[in-house]
Amino acid sequence: MTRPKRLLFIQTQAENAGAQEISRLIGQGLMARSYEVHHLFFYRVTDGCDALPNVTFVSQERPGGSLRFARFLLRLRATIRRIRPDVVLTFQHYGNVLGAPAARLAGAPDVIANHVSARATVGNAARLLDCIFGLIGVYRRITVNSRDLQRDYAGYPARYRRLMTLVPHGFERKASGLSQAEARRRFALPQDARVIGTVCRLHPLKQIDHAIHALRHLPGVHLAVAGQGPDADRLVALAVAEGVAERFHRIGELPTHEIGDFLQSLDLFVFPTAAETFGLAAVEAAQAGLPVVANDIPVLREVLAVEGEPCAVFVDTGDAASFASAVAGLFDDTALAEAMTVRGRHLAEHHSLERMIDAYETMIEQDGRGGRRGAA
Repeated sequence: MTRPKRLLFIQTQAENAGAQEISRLIGQGLMARSYEVHHLFFYRVTDGCDALPNVTFVSQERPGGSLRFARFLLRLRATIRRIRPDVVLTFQHYGNVLGAPAARLAGAPDVIANHVSARATVGNAARLLDCIFGLIGVYRRITVNSRDLQRDYAGYPARYRRLMTLVPHGFERKASGLSQAEARRRFALPQDARVIGTVCRLHPLKQIDHAIHALRHLPGVHLAVAGQGPDADRLVALAVAEGVAERFHRIGELPTHEIGDFLQSLDLFVFPTAAETFGLAAVEAAQAGLPVVANDIPVLREVLAVEGEPCAVFVDTGDAASFASAVAGLFDDTALAEAMTVRGRHLAEHHSLERMIDAYETMIEQDGRGGRRGAA
């Protein structure tokens, strides 16, 4: 009996964030189609990925120093060789430029690289290596998740661009069985106040400081942030310095199945990020029925739209007064908020989870010439 095709998903760090959610969804969808799916992470940040099927962490912490990094690379190659995947799918820039060559050296016959890192997070060395690996055939295919990101590669050699496929992210609807009052009790949020919030990794590029600054112009409004990351301490200190600490609520990292409950606790979702390739958290929030105020960057205008109509209010969130005015405007203009909510609930059709999984299955089953594997 022929064994199922074995797939290995490689990512940099294990935590609950957008790229990890996408690989989880793709893997889950392909497992339902009888593929054998394994997940590999370079190192573990939180327990957010511990429950994934067939999951491996090459290291329990980020490898630092030349000797430890060399040992990490040897363990990475050995781990991939042990798994013996038929197809390797790499995610994030270091997942691509470290995972893809390690997979090839381990004997993996096929690598699909996935660009899900915002351009501002990718250094020049990683960009150069990525281009070289595309040109010399380390990758068979390369995916991008938005037209905005695809434009970022317009100046690359034609040979590289021919490997690229646009596969917009699909997503899983984030629903809740709780009332708003129950959800607020669950996360220790005030019952009698307006609460805005966001879900993100706490990193400077997510610009949560913009939302904290905006609180000064929104008396009585509270801000709840679900996520963890290196910017956490700075944000707490900023809230204290701005005099809004009692209205700033750090929820911490949430498992995927609790995101819907957190969204249910909010009145409005804010997304002041400076750099995205898709903006999954904002799309999920809009689909869940929350009005959204987002930073005015091209990729968010692309993905937060249905039939050319916006599902969010876009504003320069760096201008605290304008950001606050946009939030207050949605609170005051119930007709506008309802229009955004109605459009947002159609985003699941626009960014179909099944279409995303179909696209990956098609790529996995194609050979290097675009035909199906095993065809004459």
